[in-house]
Amino acid sequence: MADADPHSRAQFRSMDEGTQADWDIIAGHYKEFAPGGGRRVLDHLKLLDGDYGGFPVDRLTHSLQTATRAHRDGRPDDYVVMALLHDIGDTLGAYNHPDIAAAIVKPFVSEELHWITAHHGIFQGTYFFDYIGLDSDAREAFRGHEHFEATAEFCAKYDQTAFDPDYDHAPLSFFEPLVMQLFERPRTSVYASGIAESG
Repeated sequence: MADADPHSRAQFRSMDEGTQADWDIIAGHYKEFAPGGGRRVLDHLKLLDGDYGGFPVDRLTHSLQTATRAHRDGRPDDYVVMALLHDIGDTLGAYNHPDIAAAIVKPFVSEELHWITAHHGIFQGTYFFDYIGLDSDAREAFRGHEHFEATAEFCAKYDQTAFDPDYDHAPLSFFEPLVMQLFERPRTSVYASGIAESG
């Protein structure tokens, strides 16, 4: 829909003035926009290309290695996509990148995969926090949580090992169909069902 046409936009100046006609217009735009989420996520992931941050490989390569390792280990597609996107927040959230990635994947993955994404930063700290003046045992605060072991395993097997310049990882194009498919259907969203029924 062309946003340049004022008739294709809602007419209210504040939401409390909105009408059914306004929200039908907005829902129509949403239905066209929402399915492109996978493409927008992939475009943002590409911003990690060439960003080394001092690491042995750039952040995109790290993401591709993490996802490739998970895929080659037989993990399901939603796990592989989570592995691919776990550090997508690096460019926007230097202090909370796991939170950004977790918010992006939350509508599309299980509660366990969301928890892994949200907490991988603290769990990954096991391998380096003591070198930067932090507590390398910080993850122990979560010991006993139902997703503790799954998160520790993600970091041990796929994340902390994915800094190898010689590792033969799959290209981003390999993962694109998995991302597009996962982002087609949210599992949980306050908006999805209501918007689908309106407009």
